[in-house]
Amino acid sequence: MSSSFIVPVISPTHDAVLSAALAASINNKTKPVGSLGMLETLATQIGLIQQTVQPSIVAPALIVCAGDHGVVAENISAYPQSVTWQMVENFLAGGAAINVFARQNHCALHIVDAGINHDFGAREGLLDRKVAYGTRNFAQEAAMSAEQCAQAMQYGAELLAGVNGNVVGFGEMGIGNTTAAAAIMHVMTQLPVAECVGAGTGLAPEGVLHKQRVIEAAVARHASVVESTAALDILATFGGFEIAMIAGAMLAAAERSMVLLIDGFIVTSALLVAARLQPAILDYCVFAHCSDEQGHRQMLAYLHAQPVLQMGLRLGEGTGSVLALPILHASVNFLREMATFDSAAVSNKDA
Repeated sequence: MSSSFIVPVISPTHDAVLSAALAASINNKTKPVGSLGMLETLATQIGLIQQTVQPSIVAPALIVCAGDHGVVAENISAYPQSVTWQMVENFLAGGAAINVFARQNHCALHIVDAGINHDFGAREGLLDRKVAYGTRNFAQEAAMSAEQCAQAMQYGAELLAGVNGNVVGFGEMGIGNTTAAAAIMHVMTQLPVAECVGAGTGLAPEGVLHKQRVIEAAVARHASVVESTAALDILATFGGFEIAMIAGAMLAAAERSMVLLIDGFIVTSALLVAARLQPAILDYCVFAHCSDEQGHRQMLAYLHAQPVLQMGLRLGEGTGSVLALPILHASVNFLREMATFDSAAVSNKDA
């Protein structure tokens, strides 16, 4: 397999001089050194991304990509495939959790049909980027062709043209996509399938075991792809259109020096692909939370990532990313607005 998607070149954010300037600015605030913990880490990271000692959060946006998966034919979901398009209708009506949280946090919301098995027609608020009416069943054949995978990634990259701010999060909707994400995770991390699969939308233990066996059989069927370890081949074989679209959008966002808010299990599986293609993308990623979905903790460990929140979430939709936004605001606001020891006439710690 091959793909015509042109992978953007992403530069690492490391800058020793700027890092020192950020550290000096943070340490001169009216507080003990290190006392704001992860906020200080985030302030430094965002400062390096934006190449300034005065970082800001401007017009944050969330891109939610939705797609269907042929592997649902293997009975790996507690819900029917029709829930994908029904939930997209809920997004468009403003009634889903992500709508509530996006409104609360003044976050622009972009809903994308990446490949849903449903005809919506022209709809206000829905970006039609449908590659096909769902992927094929990867238990029997590759989920998508190389050309479809490239098209989905290109569509994802082009979505950034509609995002005007400097922070973008990613969400997803797609019945069956935890199975696709678990397969990608297993192949790319080499962790046992049993450590990658989880309940998804609510499978009973016997359903989780069945999902595990479906993935194991599919991996054996596609052994040549697995052995190649090529990220785009793995994505095309086991992924979904929404996962490919998110991966393409992530790469384009990092190329634009944006802060990337990484949500849960499925979104992180897209990042596994993007990071294999351009490892420096991790410099731009803020990991919003650790999902309660089995496998996400291991994904984060594999990426050496520290999540901002741990709240037992496993909804998807990008909900964790939007819930982390106030923490991002706090991390840049203390650096921009907090008094220094000198300006506040507060005595600093004795040398």
